[in-house]
Amino acid sequence: MRDSQLIGMSGYSREGLPVFAIGVGLSTLDKASVHYYVQSHIQINEYRDCIILPFASKKYGRPVTTCVKVLDMTGLKLSALGQIKLLTIISTVDDLNYPEKTKTYYIVNAPYIFSACWKVVKPLLQERTRKKIQVLPGNGRDELLKIMDLASLPHFCKKEGSGSSRHAENAAENCYSLDHPFHQQLYNYIKQQCLITEPDKPIKQGSFHVDLPEEAVERTEIAKTIESELHKFENGDGLSRSVSGLKINDY
Repeated sequence: MRDSQLIGMSGYSREGLPVFAIGVGLSTLDKASVHYYVQSHIQINEYRDCIILPFASKKYGRPVTTCVKVLDMTGLKLSALGQIKLLTIISTVDDLNYPEKTKTYYIVNAPYIFSACWKVVKPLLQERTRKKIQVLPGNGRDELLKIMDLASLPHFCKKEGSGSSRHAENAAENCYSLDHPFHQQLYNYIKQQCLITEPDKPIKQGSFHVDLPEEAVERTEIAKTIESELHKFENGDGLSRSVSGLKINDY
């Protein structure tokens, strides 16, 4: 499943904000049901809030409460619009439950088809989210180096011009790789928690729930559409949110 949902953390900005890389164009999102991809997204959000941000605050000696995200559009096709249901739900989860956790979304390696996809996706986003989105020329290297060091650039931004975001010459630099420290520490912690909580039984996860805005606050047709989609998940298994107490290494 992870190979079809490309995400990782490449380092920190000069302000100390965690830099998350997301391979939008090459994420096929076709190895599991919508429910499990939403669970995975929430799990990484909780890991960020409970582990990564406190670690960054300690590392940089000041409160760090947000991150930046670099969205790689390499390989984007119109067929990606077939995942609009999943993208809508994930966007809503972030808008309603983690509204101020991302400072800026940087879009890089945008192909010509991006403008067509953007026209469909843009109305589904909250205005506060749309204002945070910046489309950078090419792979965004020059612009991103203004806010972070070369070592913190996602691997798909380090070369001149556009390039594949799935693989890097050095696997250790590929933040999507399961060998990368971010994924190693995340999954090792999850396995440890499984052994601590119930060593002899499968973990029973809680219910998945996302609060929607009151009608008086958000009176849009988009909200109603999203609400109807989210109701389908109310009776499904949810996500264990126990991601506290982890000590992570710098990377």
